[in-house]
Amino acid sequence: MEESLKNNLTKLIESIEIERLKYSSHQIIKLIAVSKYASLEQIIALYNVGHRAFGENKVQDLKTKSTQVNNLPIEWHMIGTLQENKINHLLEIKPFLFQALDSIKLATALQKRLENNNQFLNCLLQLNSSKEDSKSGFDIEIAVESYKEIVESCPNIKLKGVMSIGANTADTKLIDSCFKKVRDIFDNLQSCGAEIMSCGMSNDYKIAIANGANMLRIGSNIFNG
Repeated sequence: MEESLKNNLTKLIESIEIERLKYSSHQIIKLIAVSKYASLEQIIALYNVGHRAFGENKVQDLKTKSTQVNNLPIEWHMIGTLQENKINHLLEIKPFLFQALDSIKLATALQKRLENNNQFLNCLLQLNSSKEDSKSGFDIEIAVESYKEIVESCPNIKLKGVMSIGANTADTKLIDSCFKKVRDIFDNLQSCGAEIMSCGMSNDYKIAIANGANMLRIGSNIFNG
C-alpha cells in the first residue's frame, strides 16, 4: 500500500510542479490530502511516505480519525460545511484550519464559542464562485465586505484567506472564470491579511494553479491513483 500511495503522490507532486512553474517559480503550493474516503490504514501509509496535511469533510469523521492517529503529528483541516450544533465538537479537535466559513451567522456563533473557551481558530472564507445552489459560501459580490466585517467583529476568528469549489462542469472555461473571480477577491483581501487561496481538486487543480491558488485539496488522485 505504501509503495502505491508513494507513486500516486510523487506523480501528483510532479504534475503540480509543472503547473506551478508555468505560473511562477516563486509560488509556494500546499497540498491537502482529502481523506474522506480513505481508510485509517491509507492515512497512516501516506503519513509514512512523508505527507502531513489531511482534510476531512465531516466533523465526526475528523474527530474519529484524528483520535485514532493522535500519536502522529498530522495537520488536520476541516474542509466541509459546519453545522452550528457541531461547533463544540470542532473546537475540541482544534484543527489547524477550518476552510468552510460560509456565513456571517456561522461566524457569529463560532466567535461566541471561541470567546467562551478562550480559543482562536484559523479559518478561510468560503466563496460560492460558481453561484450553484448546491454549494454554500458567500456570494462574490459581498465577499470582500463580509471578510472585513468578520475581521472586525469576530476577533477570535483568524481569517487567513479564501476557499472555493470550482463549477461542477466539464466546461474548463467556466471553471477558469470561477477561479479568476476568487483570485480577484484574494488579491483585494491581501491587505487584510489574506495569505491562502484554497482552490483546486482532483479534476481542476491545474486550472486553479493557473489562477494563483496556493492550496489544493486533492483526494482521489492520491488514494485511488
